[in-house]
This record gives sequence, structure tokens and C-alpha cells, in this order.
Amino acid sequence: MADLPQPLDVIAVGAHPDDVEIGCGGTLALLAAQGCRVGIVDLTDGEPTPRSSGPAERLAEAAAAAKALGVVHRENLGFPNRRLFDSFEVRVALAQVFRRWRPRLVLGLADKTPLASPDHAQAVAITEAAVFYSRLTKWDDTFAGLPVHTVPQVLTYFLFAGLPSVPHGHWPIVVDITAHLDTKLAAIACYASQFPAEKAHVFPRVRAMAETAGVMAGCGAGEVLASSRMPCVAEPMRMLFPPTSGGGG
Repeated sequence: MADLPQPLDVIAVGAHPDDVEIGCGGTLALLAAQGCRVGIVDLTDGEPTPRSSGPAERLAEAAAAAKALGVVHRENLGFPNRRLFDSFEVRVALAQVFRRWRPRLVLGLADKTPLASPDHAQAVAITEAAVFYSRLTKWDDTFAGLPVHTVPQVLTYFLFAGLPSVPHGHWPIVVDITAHLDTKLAAIACYASQFPAEKAHVFPRVRAMAETAGVMAGCGAGEVLASSRMPCVAEPMRMLFPPTSGGGG
């Protein structure tokens, strides 16, 4: 049996560095501030891109963004950007991460992004399959002796130009990130190669989207997540009237 590290409470999965920050960075900052051990897995290094000098620069940006969010572990699985496909190899690689770090919650991409990278749609299928593979027994040779791990909860996040359309059969959840919106923006700004001065318009748009989600949910700023399970609440009054109005932290 392999030696295992201290478990992570949450793992967020992105196709490229910056996906997670854009889609659910505020949620990760909130969870980290509440004492959760948060991790990020990037399936590719996102390179090449027009303004980056190469993978080393992008990985350094990812490390800085993780630090800004309070993430305790980040790793890159090294599959090829622009040629990411849902394959057995990438499913197993991600499932091994889940088995090693034993998260209670996995956050994955929710849907494809028309006119943007097709890697995102592949990451949806890869993450769903890896969650399934993580819990399968009688497969020790494939997983290098890592123990079976059943992920209790899976939520999805959105990369969108406007308010997301929640896929059929999913249930929306808005996370109050009011107290952590600036942290989310700071983490995105760590990717200077992707968001130089000429793309500064991205930041007010991200803020506006979060504030619009907040208006719809009754908070200052929010991130829309979704679940394939209908939400089940044991403490409805606590859900409706949380202890703090700022989302923690």
C-alpha cells in the first residue's frame, strides 16, 4: 500500500491553468478561508498560447494563483493542450489523484464552451469518468496499489460569457463569494501572459458576472455551481439564514 498524504477536502479540476480561477476561484478562496484543504488539478499546461514564453511561465503563474487562493496543493497532469481527449490514460491519471488525496468534494467543468477550447468538453467527460474509476474495486494493478476512494459529492462550475445555462438534469447552486471576489480577481491577474493590459476588460466583466449572480441569489457576489443531485437540506433555516452574510473568511 502506497504512503498517502493528508487528505484534501476539495479538488477542483481544470483543462488548463486559469480555468478553475475563472470558474470557481471565489468558492475555493471561501473554502480555504473556512479551513478546508483545497487542491487544484490541471489536465494540461495550457501551452502554447500567443503571449506566453512557454510552459515554465504558465506553471509559475498557476503556482502564484494557487497561493493567492489559499490552495495547499496543485499539480499538472501534463496531457497535451489542444489535443486533450477523453482517453483511458487520462481517466486513470486523474482517478489516481482522487485515490491519493481522497477529496470529499470534486469540482469539475460543467459543459462545453462553444467557440472556445474543445478541451473543456473533454475535461467534463474525463472528470466524470475519473470519479467513477476512483471507486472501482478489483483494479489494483491499474492504480498502483492506491486504495479505492468514493468521492461523496461532485459539483460543476462554468466558464461563460454571460449567465450560465444549467445543463438539463442539473440543479443550480449559488455560492456567496462577496468577501472573496477580490481574491478571485487577484488570482486571475496572476496569469499576466493570458490577461495583459489589452485584455484588462476581462476583470470588470468577471466582477459584473459575479455581482449579477449575486443579485439573482440575494448576495453581493456569487458563483454559479451545479449538481446532478437534487439538493437535500437537513437544516433549512441555516441554509436560508447563514451565520455570516459575507460568505465566511
